[in-house]
Amino acid sequence: MKIKLIGKGTGLGISISYQIIVEQDQGKLECYSQLGKGTEFIIKIPINSN
Repeated sequence: MKIKLIGKGTGLGISISYQIIVEQDQGKLECYSQLGKGTEFIIKIPINSN
């Protein structure tokens, strides 16, 4: 497993994810975080029935 050091990312991951999932695909992006326990992301993308 590769671990990214604090401050070594581009800082664009959540912004780009939000644009694609929420704005483009009309989905939902939820984030739950607990100090010392971790972070959980829930991604909901609607199914197109066409």
